[in-house]
Amino acid sequence: MRIAQLLMVLFYLAVTFSAEAQTRVQLTLKKGWKFSREDNASASGINFNDASWQSVEVPHDWAIYGPFDRSNDIHRMAIVQDGQTKATEHYGRTGGLPFTGVGWYRNRFSIPDFTGDKRVKIQFDGAMSNARVYVNGKEAGYWPNGYNTFYLDITGLINNDGKENVLAVRLENFEEQSRWYPGAGLYRNVHLIVTDKTHIPIWGTYVTTPVVEKDVARVNVRTRVHASGEGNLKLVTEIRDKSFNTIASAENTLSKADMGEFSQNLAVENPQLWGIKQPNLYTAVSRLYENNQLVDE
Repeated sequence: MRIAQLLMVLFYLAVTFSAEAQTRVQLTLKKGWKFSREDNASASGINFNDASWQSVEVPHDWAIYGPFDRSNDIHRMAIVQDGQTKATEHYGRTGGLPFTGVGWYRNRFSIPDFTGDKRVKIQFDGAMSNARVYVNGKEAGYWPNGYNTFYLDITGLINNDGKENVLAVRLENFEEQSRWYPGAGLYRNVHLIVTDKTHIPIWGTYVTTPVVEKDVARVNVRTRVHASGEGNLKLVTEIRDKSFNTIASAENTLSKADMGEFSQNLAVENPQLWGIKQPNLYTAVSRLYENNQLVDE
């Protein structure tokens, strides 16, 4: 189910793949990971032997196991704000943990009944840092920033008909790249997301509340769509309260003039406002239809 919190757009759907036909499936890759601190250029290969590597679960931070040593975070510089004019050695900014260097992760997964009619993306919630991602021995993409979430379209690299796929990720933290402890490795979740060709993309839903008053809240939901062709598109969006009861809804069709984006306006009567003592939230649920057939939700 495509879900967007009114205060924060989120979507976390299924946690396992199923052979049953579904409009959108998400798998969080927590187990089955192999890890090594050795930098081996062959580690991206399909037939690379990782049996001797450490078995880990993701999220995983290789540096927290230590050892603590001030040599792990030496910074040689002049701190002008402190009146220093010559570069000297400074310690302790990153806690003395060994976060620098290279780390490799490998995992295997399959997608039952997968064909080229679907789209597959891999999303990293946090990979510290300079991530190079490989699928079945081919580089899928590079992302330098360790703090930002990123995703890659890996559709063209996936094996059909449920055959096993090999995922490899190389990370590298450089010396003096951080002024505080940044973490190391795949320190947040990794997700595989399978959709139809026509779908709502990652981060494709934008929810705003231009008017919020005691008697009514006016909600605008903008939804981008990646369409497969000339099919007629319809988007149904519902706003639900904390008990998941539908309290407002909108239904719109998309024309070529809309440039691949729906804009829907909904009204919530007598809204339960968010507050520190009562952090009320509403949920927006969207269903996308192509030629009256459900293709994403």
